[in-house]
Amino acid sequence: MKDDDYKKRTHPVRKVVYIILGILLISIGVFAGRSYYNVRRAADTVYQSSKIKKTRNTSNLLKNGKPISILLLGTDTGALGRTYKGRTDTIILATINPKTNSTTLMSLPRDSEVAISGFEQDFPAKLNAAYAYGSSATTISTVQKWLNVPIDYYALINMGGMKKVINEVGGVDIKPIRSFTYLGYTFEKGVKTHMNGEKALAYSRMRYDDPNGDYGRQQRQRQLITSIISKGTNASNLVKQDFLFSLAKQTRTDLSFGDLTKIITNYRSATKNINSDHAQGTGKMIDGQSFEIIPQKEKQRVTNALRTSLNLKKASTGPMYANK
Repeated sequence: MKDDDYKKRTHPVRKVVYIILGILLISIGVFAGRSYYNVRRAADTVYQSSKIKKTRNTSNLLKNGKPISILLLGTDTGALGRTYKGRTDTIILATINPKTNSTTLMSLPRDSEVAISGFEQDFPAKLNAAYAYGSSATTISTVQKWLNVPIDYYALINMGGMKKVINEVGGVDIKPIRSFTYLGYTFEKGVKTHMNGEKALAYSRMRYDDPNGDYGRQQRQRQLITSIISKGTNASNLVKQDFLFSLAKQTRTDLSFGDLTKIITNYRSATKNINSDHAQGTGKMIDGQSFEIIPQKEKQRVTNALRTSLNLKKASTGPMYANK
């Protein structure tokens, strides 16, 4: 898929991988002694089981260097005054294949019309609401049934964690792609602006005044996260004990420290070739709410791409409305 075709609706795909996993792992295998100890303690802190039975033996997969999948989730809580549980604004199913040295990142529209696993009576519902219904477990179960693709692990970070990362690297410099005012901050198109965590989040959050709607917001999120990575690659302060444990409060994953080190050791080469893709939907108003309807043919294409990247046999995608 060409970048131009994807530009208007892309999630911050490649960069989300590094934010959710990379920030916690940046010093594993690089720093020794006290820093290594800090990272291990932080990794132990963020570990949280999804509490659902996995469809595959994930330990054997990692042990034998088999392709794995990770559901990457970004929640809209933890910043901008939000303290409630929130929804997942970013939903990306990543597959990592060390045999083919490739990673596939499949963005799933947050407003996709689905029947949420365990709550089918509430159909139609939006995919991003699954987290509000039952945290990571419900989101994993819903995506697995919707696409008929196994999910081996999940990783989640909320906006509060993103804000801390931005502040810890000393802020970011961004040239706004659009002029607008939001939450008391004014942004001028093309004028390089230094932003702290709070201002940067405001820049990335505006949606309703963007003519491209949520796709425009995703474009700004990608720009923001690219800037974070640019600053963070040489930010040794990211492994400071206080910062790691502060970030740990904003991050959850069922990848253990041992799992993470195996991925860094055995799967690193797979990040050299990133295949970015997305499920293409069509907007539709239902009972006063805006949904993205993903046609069954498109769902099958997405399922085929993901299962192929996991070296799995082809299979029919999940039903149009999950368990509806």
